[in-house]
Amino acid sequence: MLTKEAIIRNQVGLHARPAKQFAELAKRFASTILIKKGTKEVNAKSILMVLSLGAVCGDAVIITADGNDESAAIEALIRFAESDTE
Repeated sequence: MLTKEAIIRNQVGLHARPAKQFAELAKRFASTILIKKGTKEVNAKSILMVLSLGAVCGDAVIITADGNDESAAIEALIRFAESDTE
């Protein structure tokens, strides 16, 4: 299991399109992937769950991956979360 922190850099946070893109990226991996903001931790492969975090630009999130491809999953999702493009 790997866990890393990321700072959301997208100006709109993980809302609408970025949340969809984040969840779709997470679905590419076989690992179980969770994303946490504050005390709320959700399935990163669910668009609605990612949206429910209400993560905005500048928020810290914790991404956890557990499985055979956890390293690749963490790397890709951290890179996405910390990019400032939509």
